[in-house]
Amino acid sequence: MSANFVPEPELVRYVVALGTAGGPRWWKGMGQGERAGIATAVVIGDAVYLVDLGHGVGRQLMMAGIDIPSVRAMFLTHLHSDHTIDLASMTVFGFLHVVDPEQPPIRIIGPGNRGMLPPQSPRAAKPVDPLFPENPTLGTREMVQTLLHAYSTDVNDRMIDSLRPSPLKHFQAEDIVVPEQSGFHPNENPTPGMEPFVIYRDELVTVTATLVEHPPVAPAFAFRFQTANGSVTISGDTAPCENLVRLAEGTDLLMHEAIDFGWVDRAYAHEEPQTAQASVDHHRKSHTSARQAGEIATRAGAKALALHHLVPGTADPAVWRRAEETFDGPLYVPDDLEIISFAQHEIPSLTIEKV
Repeated sequence: MSANFVPEPELVRYVVALGTAGGPRWWKGMGQGERAGIATAVVIGDAVYLVDLGHGVGRQLMMAGIDIPSVRAMFLTHLHSDHTIDLASMTVFGFLHVVDPEQPPIRIIGPGNRGMLPPQSPRAAKPVDPLFPENPTLGTREMVQTLLHAYSTDVNDRMIDSLRPSPLKHFQAEDIVVPEQSGFHPNENPTPGMEPFVIYRDELVTVTATLVEHPPVAPAFAFRFQTANGSVTISGDTAPCENLVRLAEGTDLLMHEAIDFGWVDRAYAHEEPQTAQASVDHHRKSHTSARQAGEIATRAGAKALALHHLVPGTADPAVWRRAEETFDGPLYVPDDLEIISFAQHEIPSLTIEKV
């Protein structure tokens, strides 16, 4: 099957696992280099919607035969670097791929400015001085503007010398507004129990969001893409969370993060003890094991479960199969560029061969 595979009609609703590794690292070990950073394409007919922009996403889109002009919107679950590191390349490179002057702008939808720093780790022996204290927690809209400012030499060269339009003509960044009635507060109440709320809608899909539990990040979101014939729910990074169970109720495909907590306990042994303990604390309170992901899928009544955002990205595959202990539906641990349908009554999995 070539990288330009055209799906049959029954696959007009599917995801492409563009990148399946999580974490701000380049993973070493068996299979190193085989998993790009976390990114997922939701494909509905001729339209594409991206969730997260991990390292290598532009290359993976090309390998999958997905052109930038087919992308209607990009959604960011949260603003950790492993989910946003290629936001710069998708705008600075991406605007060169849009040639139709009448094409609507590609929307970039993600968390807004937190408005305050998170609480400091109780492991800290002294106060931590933050970077850029005048505005230390940029939101999505500010990030896009700041990244384009950082690349202004390049962008202005191309606008002035090659007569390209501004990338701001082709990309429209906007912050998700959390409903006020939710009671959300980034430090005091970062994951209140809530009903999912709509953040995007067009003639093909309605996208709803909910707050998930990924301290110290706030807000952090999961998204559900609901079509007339199937749905996919993408967890983002989260510990086991009631809001996610509610969002994913009856979904045709749940794509959930997974971490190997055994790796966590081994990974920081060589680091300074205070940093090591704080890092272990973070993983334990902010992520989900494969077995826990299976429990969430079962409680939500998901039709199928796919594990991605794998930490570490080079783990023994047997680690991820533990989800089968708690979920008895179809389980996928997709390789990069694998396709999984979420059309109702049809959950096949196909692999796009690399060329």
